[in-house]
Amino acid sequence: MGAAEVDPVIELEIPARAEYVGLARLVMSSLATARRTLAEERIDDLKLAVSEACTNAIEAHADVDVDERVTLRWSESDDRLQVQIEDRGQGFDPGQLPEHPPVTDPERLNFERGLGIPLIRTLVDEVAFDPSEAGTSVRLIMFCGPADDFDGAA
Repeated sequence: MGAAEVDPVIELEIPARAEYVGLARLVMSSLATARRTLAEERIDDLKLAVSEACTNAIEAHADVDVDERVTLRWSESDDRLQVQIEDRGQGFDPGQLPEHPPVTDPERLNFERGLGIPLIRTLVDEVAFDPSEAGTSVRLIMFCGPADDFDGAA
């Protein structure tokens, strides 16, 4: 990851159901708001990227009828925050995703699905997809200033 990780690493497990995507989005954006100095637009970008990644993870579970939970992990270092989303679906090869027309092309309106990963790539500074036989791990990275001091007090 480059710079050394700073405690805490925070983990959240959610049932692989659509009604929990909002909870995942809220927790990760709340951490970003409380722990980092980020513009509101960047927080919105993170919320949307987390939503898309969680939705993909939930769909991956449904595709193979897996009843396990989706896991999210928050970690950070001096210059970045990272949210990792893990599923237990079949996995996929991100290099094999079909190309879509540019957003300015009217043909783009013909695509109702398959826009989540390109969207994620535009919302965060770095994204990594790590597919395996055990599922897929998606790492969303946003560069930002140092973490605020946080002692756990409310």
